[in-house]
Order: sequence, then structure tokens, then C-alpha cells
Amino acid sequence: MDKLVYRAVLFDNYGDLLNEKQRKIMEYTVYEDMSLSEIGEAEGISRQAASVLLKRGDERMQEFEGSFHMVEMKENIGEALKRLKGMKLDEGVKKELELIEKEINR
Repeated sequence: MDKLVYRAVLFDNYGDLLNEKQRKIMEYTVYEDMSLSEIGEAEGISRQAASVLLKRGDERMQEFEGSFHMVEMKENIGEALKRLKGMKLDEGVKKELELIEKEINR
């Protein structure tokens, strides 16, 4: 998975666990695709300070994933669902699999 996509996936799962400053910097990076200079300007901090906050946020989210494995579990469940969908199943089971998939991707 591409680094920026992986950061976004981690942020979707663990962003609420970051402190307010880290979360704000991640939002700028993930959702608004802002550069460090743009983030610094928006927040009234230096480019270096924005870089440090971004790095610490990335490190914290990696720590959370190392402890909770939510992203890994969702990927594994998604792959299992794809395999199940490829099998001959009755319509009731297919509908249940679709509900599970929607819940996981929420």
C-alpha cells in the first residue's frame, strides 16, 4: 500500500487517538493535501514544527496499529469476504456478506 494511502487508512482508524495538534496536522495532510509550508502558514508555526508534528502523529498511529492491528484485521477480513463472495452461495448468505462488508468499510 502506498505511504500516503496507508497514512490515510491509519488516520481513519486512529486519528481520534492523536492529540489535537497532531490530529489537525494529519487532517491538513490527509484530507486537504497541504504541504508542510502551507500547514505551517495555516497554523502559524514553522515548516519544521509542522514536520515534527506530522512525524510524531505517524509514529503514534504506527504504535496504535502495532498494538491493536485494526487495519491488518480489516484487510484480512476483506480478503476473506472476497473469497467467500467468489463461492457458490445462496442469496441470503450473499446479502449477509454484503452487510458485513459495509460494516467493516464504515
